[in-house]
Amino acid sequence: MEQTSPKTIGIGVIGMGWMGLVHSRCHRAMSDRFCDEGIQARLAHCADDVEARAVEGRDRFDFERCSTDWHAVIDDANVEAVVITAPNHMHAEIATAAAAAGKHIFCEKPVGRNPQETAQIEQAARQAGVLTGVGFNYRWAPVVMYARQLIRDGRLGDITHYRGRFFADYGSNPDGVLSWRFQRQYAGLGTLGDLMAHVVDMAHNLAGPIKRVVSRPRTFITQRPIATAGEGTHFSVNPDAPREVVTNEDYVGALADFENGAVATFESCRVAKGTAAELVFEINGTKGEIRWNYERMNECTLHLSEGSSEHDGPTRIQANPNHPFFGNFYPGIGNAMGYEDLKMIEAFHFLKSVADGKQMEPGFAEMLAVARVNGAMARSWDSGTWEDVRDIDM
Repeated sequence: MEQTSPKTIGIGVIGMGWMGLVHSRCHRAMSDRFCDEGIQARLAHCADDVEARAVEGRDRFDFERCSTDWHAVIDDANVEAVVITAPNHMHAEIATAAAAAGKHIFCEKPVGRNPQETAQIEQAARQAGVLTGVGFNYRWAPVVMYARQLIRDGRLGDITHYRGRFFADYGSNPDGVLSWRFQRQYAGLGTLGDLMAHVVDMAHNLAGPIKRVVSRPRTFITQRPIATAGEGTHFSVNPDAPREVVTNEDYVGALADFENGAVATFESCRVAKGTAAELVFEINGTKGEIRWNYERMNECTLHLSEGSSEHDGPTRIQANPNHPFFGNFYPGIGNAMGYEDLKMIEAFHFLKSVADGKQMEPGFAEMLAVARVNGAMARSWDSGTWEDVRDIDM
């Protein structure tokens, strides 16, 4: 096979907490998993306002330099694309500065603290003409891509019912610390931006645009121990620390109508005890049904009506090399991919987008579509009734 001349893209990562480490690791290893694509990441610059984390990131992943000021990453001539894994309240300032500097931008969701900031960031990137990516990595599970193709090919018929949820228990311990995720000042929306964003994006990815919603929120744990700045994650526990008020929502539930006429239920919760990371979709069409649960991400359940009752029932489909990108990781069925493998596929798509000069999906446009739905849900909390999905007032 003729080898393609490598395209090397300088990467800067801003925010070297857990997610920054994940992105750095995946960008470094991406060229091995996708060795025939001729794309490589040059880890040029990482930044974190906690110096120890910036230095650790540089030393662990061989970044060329590190800083405690994120502006240095954007000012670095060797950085072609910026990866933003900083807390939500920093997204708007960093992303708009990167766009103004002509840097391509990958940002973890929800790309701002609220739908208004998401819309402002999307507009800045679009007007600057830079390429964008967003962290909806669950799209990249091979059986999810398989499900999407089945639906696109009409194998499930017309979609009639969609049930989506993301239940997690990272916040279920009342002694879990008051990280930035639990504070409106820093996170903006709570589970609506953190978890429901994935539910809505998956629904868009598989079943199409959403027309209207009615929704309600709830906060179950109203106070938490104060976190120690620069230490731990949103999984950390400190029962002895003083407590302050949680200022955003733990739970969101919604009913929805799709533009294609399908009906839906959506739920997300960060304090659902016993469900570690249950991102689920269950889709019914006029010809069949498909179900998937991220906690068993390497399989899905498919039921297709083939005109015979002999085999009329659900079939378990295991991820295998016939599904997209599985073969980049394993040669045979029965092997299990994991979370960081999805982030590596995500990293590949973003770098390929930059290398080819073509906008990927999902980018900021897809994040904006999710923000419009989230905005309608938030309006429904106040109105107590159905709200149409519409453009965001900035």
